[in-house]
Amino acid sequence: MREFAASSALLRNIAPRGKRHKLLAVSSGGGHWIQLLRVSAAFDTCEVTFVTTHESYRSQVKDCRFWTVNDSNLSSKLGLAKTAAQLTRIIWAEMPDVVISTGAAPGYFALRLARLIGARTIWLDSIANVEKLSISGSKISRYADLWLTQWPHLARPKGPHYVGSVL
Repeated sequence: MREFAASSALLRNIAPRGKRHKLLAVSSGGGHWIQLLRVSAAFDTCEVTFVTTHESYRSQVKDCRFWTVNDSNLSSKLGLAKTAAQLTRIIWAEMPDVVISTGAAPGYFALRLARLIGARTIWLDSIANVEKLSISGSKISRYADLWLTQWPHLARPKGPHYVGSVL
């Protein structure tokens, strides 16, 4: 899991020594959530807050702060607006140093909003997107400090970068 190493290295380099990073880990449900949990060992030195679309996931991250947001996608502009508004409140309340996401819409909005407060951002595109990047993943490039894909043939010199997969 070289993503683990890449994200761990980024986390070590963004905050002053001795300071515990405030990390916001954001994903939609299902596979996005599973992938986020698979790389969560990289967050061990951080004060982690999870954000997802399913309240039932709270029990999987008992020792961390936890928020839920509206599950939305491109088929509902009103749903996207609601998700963005919820994430605005969460980011303002949490003031994270770093935001990491495995997608989809909630992660996209989280990274965009996090840049406005000066947080560092990490995007790990879904392993399910074998042929091309996800819609969110293809639009996030200029907002991600570290932009990763899990498929070597999707990597490009300017990103996304391939450094391994979660599996």
